[in-house]
Amino acid sequence: EEAAYEERQYPAGKWACVTKGEPMYEQSISMSFMKLMRYICKENSVGCYLGMTVPVLNEIHLTKEGTELEREVVTAYYLPGEFQQNPPVPMDPEVRITERAPLRVITRVFYGMTTEETILREIALFWELLGSTDTVLRETYIVAAYENPSIPQRRNEIWFICRA
Repeated sequence: EEAAYEERQYPAGKWACVTKGEPMYEQSISMSFMKLMRYICKENSVGCYLGMTVPVLNEIHLTKEGTELEREVVTAYYLPGEFQQNPPVPMDPEVRITERAPLRVITRVFYGMTTEETILREIALFWELLGSTDTVLRETYIVAAYENPSIPQRRNEIWFICRA
């Protein structure tokens, strides 16, 4: 029997990030991920393949009513260990390197496509499971993708971010 959810701690680290605000969530993450792939594959100051890490994170925000996603999505790729101290510079100005603070999350697995509809459903299900709590943020969430988007039943997680 798989646990309904788990708590995890992630260390601080450097991430390559792209922010997009397309009309549809799927467009934003697709366009951002393509930019990150070009950075990972060769369009960087060292001119070589950096290596893939997982999960790829998509940071999302809910509207005030909590009924839909804000347009702006941040897609983030964790830089492999050997590039943490001195990250290669992206050729694309839309790809930026950021240092993220340590992160404590409560996470739950779900499978399949990540659309605005499925994400909103997963957030609602997770809130139902957790019940009323003030220990996590209510407006910012992370969708963690572990596999290629073309895999029909790919593994994803919804992350609720714990308050400091």
